[in-house]
Amino acid sequence: AHSSKDVTKSLIDLWVSKNEDMKNYQWCIEWKANHQAIGSIGVVRMDEGINGVEIGYCIGEDYWNKGITSEALKEIIKFLFEEAGCNRISARHDVNNPNSGEVMKKAGLLYEGTLLEAGKNNTGICDMAVYGITKRLYLNK
Repeated sequence: AHSSKDVTKSLIDLWVSKNEDMKNYQWCIEWKANHQAIGSIGVVRMDEGINGVEIGYCIGEDYWNKGITSEALKEIIKFLFEEAGCNRISARHDVNNPNSGEVMKKAGLLYEGTLLEAGKNNTGICDMAVYGITKRLYLNK
């Protein structure tokens, strides 16, 4: 979760400023019932050497456990493999947030391991569970 509305605003301003960059993959997650913006999902890291990307997402707490983020992640995975030419997609989460791992599993990502003290969030340094999938595995499902 973002630590404040100012952090969210700064991030959105950054994304808007990079809107014309064809390698800037950021999307708004929308509540279908009223078209309200409720979160974001996008590429947070890119490794052009292997055509790999890491996905990150954030969604308002009122919308947790409704399948919205899993649905969005599935569509992003499809787009990145089928249209953007990616070969590998990964995502990671703080091990103290297992629900995020469930989102990744529901979207088809596979658990790859845990990186010790490899991340930092608003609670401090944390262990990160890593999930991923390759285009070959995705197409062979």
